[in-house]
Amino acid sequence: MGKKRIYITPDGPYEVQGGIPLRVQKTTVDEQGASVDWVPGRKYEVEETYHLCRCGHSGEKPFCDGSHERVDFAGAETAAYGEDIADGTLEYSGPELTLIDNEALCASARFCDRGINAWYAVEDSGKEENKALAIEEVGKCPSGRLTLKDKAGDVIEPSLPQAISLMESTVHDCRGPLVVTGEISVRSADDHEFLPRNRMTLCRCGESKNKPFCDSTHVECPHMKGFDE
Repeated sequence: MGKKRIYITPDGPYEVQGGIPLRVQKTTVDEQGASVDWVPGRKYEVEETYHLCRCGHSGEKPFCDGSHERVDFAGAETAAYGEDIADGTLEYSGPELTLIDNEALCASARFCDRGINAWYAVEDSGKEENKALAIEEVGKCPSGRLTLKDKAGDVIEPSLPQAISLMESTVHDCRGPLVVTGEISVRSADDHEFLPRNRMTLCRCGESKNKPFCDSTHVECPHMKGFDE
């Protein structure tokens, strides 16, 4: 297998290289409509190189069928490449944890809303149960909108495999973004590398204003209703 990376083709699909595992993951929700956990679904047999739909209109989702040409898809990236991706982030400090919030990356997965929510859990992280809740909720945030640091300033991150997951959002009853884990390299159409991150979500509805990253627009897209399974 070659290097695992995702190459964004000009106004076309994601070209996935290196035989990256591809699977479905569905969210479960509680009575208040907050996401609780990830439930693994179908695992795809993948080749060394394959192409995933980026315009949202493929009839063979999650794979590309050439529909981007039919719909005249405009897929130019607008997100920052390197450390500038953190511009505009906010920090919330508690006694044991600091929460870093980059709202521009939000994929509306809603893991952060369970219980007293991640922000209040950090604010009251002197209590062990709230500290544990914050670490759990932030670690399940697929987009990396939320990250945590401990009192020493060290980043707290879950150990995640190099993989791509097709998010199925039970909260919104729709297909969500591509959840990319394990610091896989993502390169733009003009061959710039986006900042590698342990958790990120890539738009697959075609409508994000922060391409290639998800900005939650899929929630309102009629062509993203339903699931891949």
